[in-house]
Amino acid sequence: MRPDTPADHTTEAERLLRTAGQYPEDREPLLLRAAAHLELADDRARATTLYDDLLGSPDLDRPHLVKALKAANLWEYGHEAEARAIIDGIRTASPREPAPWEIVAETLESHDELDAAHDSFTTALTLLLTPGEEVPYATQSLLIGRHRVRRLMGVEHDAWDELADTVHTASVPLDELHDPKRLWALGSSDPDELQAEITRLRAELGTYRTALSRPFPVAVLHWPATELDELLAAYPGLRSEYPSHADHLDRLEAALRDLHQAGTPNLGIVTGTVPSYEAFAASEAASPSDPDLLPQYATTLAARGRAVPWPPARTAPCWCGSVRTYGECHGAG
Repeated sequence: MRPDTPADHTTEAERLLRTAGQYPEDREPLLLRAAAHLELADDRARATTLYDDLLGSPDLDRPHLVKALKAANLWEYGHEAEARAIIDGIRTASPREPAPWEIVAETLESHDELDAAHDSFTTALTLLLTPGEEVPYATQSLLIGRHRVRRLMGVEHDAWDELADTVHTASVPLDELHDPKRLWALGSSDPDELQAEITRLRAELGTYRTALSRPFPVAVLHWPATELDELLAAYPGLRSEYPSHADHLDRLEAALRDLHQAGTPNLGIVTGTVPSYEAFAASEAASPSDPDLLPQYATTLAARGRAVPWPPARTAPCWCGSVRTYGECHGAG
C-alpha cells in the first residue's frame, strides 16, 4: 500500500533509513527516497538534514542531483536566498546529467521565474543533446519542460519545440496540454469545454503514469575486467556465461542494440562488483554461482538508481571504461 498521509510518509522514511544502515552500499538512493517522503510529510527541515548528510559523504555519486533537490526543498519552506545560491552554483557547474537541470528548471518555473527556467532548460539541452542523434529517454522531459515554459511565455515554436512534439506520445498534443488558457476551462459551465478539459487531463495523467511505471531503466549487467576475473575465480561455474571479458562487452552492446531495435525505451547499464553480488545472493538465500541470479541482480541495481543511460553520446566516454569515445569504441559498429 502506497503512503498516503503525512504519518505514512514519515513511517516509510524511517524504514528507508533503517535499510540504509543495513546496506551502506545503497545509502545514497535510500536516503534520497527517505528525504522525498519527509518532504511529503511536510518535515522539510529534516529532509534538508538528510541532503546535508549526503553532501558530506566523500563518495557521493550524484552531488549535483542532491544539491538540486536540497535547493527545491529549501525554497518551499522559506529559504529562498540559500536555494537561489545553490541553483546558481549548479548552473555554473553545468552537470552532464539531465536530472539536476530538470529539478532546477522546474523549481524556478514553480516560483514564476520563467526566464531563468527557460534558460536552464535550454542550457541543459545544449549540453546534453547531440544534433542528429536520438533523444535519450532521460532527456526527453527537458524538451517537454522547455516547451511548457515557452507556452507560458507566449513565444513562438522553435526547432526544439518541434522535437518535443515528436518525443511526446500522448493522444493530446503538447500545445493543448501546455495551453496557459486551460485553467479558464475549469470555471466554465459549457459541457463541451469541460469534456475537452477532462480529455486533456486524462492524457496528461496517462503520461505521468507511463513515466512512473518505468522508474528505472531496463538494464544489463556490466562487469569490469578485474571484477569479472574475481567473479570467475570464485565461481568458475559462471564461465559459460562469460567466456572472456571482450566477449562479455560485445554481448552487452549487442543485447542493448537488440532491445533498442525492438522499441524498448529507457535502456541502461549497471556495473557489478563481487562483494555487492555476494551480498545480494545472501539476501536472496541463493548461490552466487546460479546464473539465473545475474539478471535479478542487474534489475535490483537499476531499481536502486545505479543504472547509466544507454546509448551515450558518440563523443562521450564509452560505457566500457576505455579511454576512447563511444563512437570510436562500442558505438562504432
